[in-house]
Amino acid sequence: MEATYDGLNATTNNNQAYNLSDGMAGETYTIKAIETHDEDMKNFLFTLGCFENEEVTIINRLQDNMVITIKDARYSIDDHLAEAIIVY
Repeated sequence: MEATYDGLNATTNNNQAYNLSDGMAGETYTIKAIETHDEDMKNFLFTLGCFENEEVTIINRLQDNMVITIKDARYSIDDHLAEAIIVY
């Protein structure tokens, strides 16, 4: 059975793209793009390892933050950063 979140399929073999803030804890997604006009944010996310075709796992969701894993490293990011990360 596939998990869904607000009607979005949470499996990585679905090509429907949406931002990471719509994802659910315990699921792994593939980054499709970083969409923001803020170059500092793009550079920051790049230093965390957020770039096209990299896998990201949501470990836990808190009120306005989420704990994610990228390349065996854990990070806590806010919803503003998560909205810039487009996944499928």
